Amino acid sequence: MIKLYGLPASRAFRGLWMLEELGVQYENVPTHFIGETRTAEFLKLNPNGHIPVLVDGETVLWESMAINLYLARKYGAGSLWPATVPDEGRAFQWSFWAMTETEGPLLAVLMNKRVLPKEQRDANAAAAGEAKLAGPLGVLDGALRGKSYLLGDTFSVADLNVAAVLSWASLAGIDLGKWPQAAAWMQRCAERPAFKKARG
Repeated sequence: MIKLYGLPASRAFRGLWMLEELGVQYENVPTHFIGETRTAEFLKLNPNGHIPVLVDGETVLWESMAINLYLARKYGAGSLWPATVPDEGRAFQWSFWAMTETEGPLLAVLMNKRVLPKEQRDANAAAAGEAKLAGPLGVLDGALRGKSYLLGDTFSVADLNVAAVLSWASLAGIDLGKWPQAAAWMQRCAERPAFKKARG
């Protein structure tokens, strides 16, 4: 059986959402990112000492986007995996974009508004993160103009990967209202039963 190591309140949520969308059997092995990823046993799976980690038979993968692209490619033909090579390229493009353009600023806002103890929060860092997100959110808003999802009319791995990263926006108290296409798309993604189940 597939095993995914991690917690829903971490980057492991991305893989959990994917697994729920695919409807494959899996076991979520609760693994906290503080302490539990530094054991000798865990480091054999991921020498970086981070979650998530996917174990699918003999295949061991880490990095949330790699895990999701693998799962969609292996188990999502005809549903989450794109039908054409150009759309496969766009799925890779949007997945990497989510990590390079949005995750860092989002994490800065989330940590300094919600996660860190109040005495450790930096309001300037949170504000800088929000300001930096304006550009990427504008790009996303433009890309969604005239269509329901990133690759057209059908929800795909591209949407799941981007929306999984951007799901931190609501947790961080970021209002997407300035980007109506992106906000409506994010709402469609978050209303999916698999999203809600993975959140726990």
